[in-house]
Amino acid sequence: MSIWTRISEALSALAKGEGLGEVFKHLTTPRERSVAFTIAVIALGAKMAKADGQVTRDEVTAFREVFQIAREDEANAAKVFNMARTDVAGYRDYARQIQVMFKDDRETLCDLMEGLFHIALADGFYHPGEDEFLETVSTIFDIPDRQFRALRMRFVPDQQADPYTVLGVPPDAPYDEVRAMWRRLVRETHPDAMIARGVPEEAVKLAEKRMIDINRAWGEINGARRLEKT
Repeated sequence: MSIWTRISEALSALAKGEGLGEVFKHLTTPRERSVAFTIAVIALGAKMAKADGQVTRDEVTAFREVFQIAREDEANAAKVFNMARTDVAGYRDYARQIQVMFKDDRETLCDLMEGLFHIALADGFYHPGEDEFLETVSTIFDIPDRQFRALRMRFVPDQQADPYTVLGVPPDAPYDEVRAMWRRLVRETHPDAMIARGVPEEAVKLAEKRMIDINRAWGEINGARRLEKT
């Protein structure tokens, strides 16, 4: 049975009113956790697609960039997305149930937010409805505001790039503190570390951009601090 068949079955259970919580409680093995991660991104991604009033080909393409879909699984993948998009359940209910599923895994909730930002920006425009959607989901996930602002800054092109916000440190933080935070984020984002904590393959792929952004932010800060000393 392919992963997409398994996901399709789980979404069918949702359509029958079982709720995400009922579906998730049966997903306990590492592979099934990957299924849960995928369902969460699909369920919320499909709801978010309504936030700007349409589902574009770019959004579907962005989803495929994260979730590798074999040709024989394309029909099931389309079924899954459409099922979640047309389900009458509200996205806040979905988000609350997902938060319960991953309540002891804050990092995965942040990984999920990255996936949603990736899909939201696929068409090159960040709709106000998408911003409201993502901020609400982030609040339900209990993600600190500074982390949400860092995500938005990394993904939204017209946001003023502030390397300190990306690293999650104040601009007046001592050099050693900034460097320590950069090193910690690099360790946490490294593929080996993510795989070791059981992160789904899809989340590891999403973290590639995070690593680039983290290193770029540190490079800017380090370069500026060194110039201040000269």
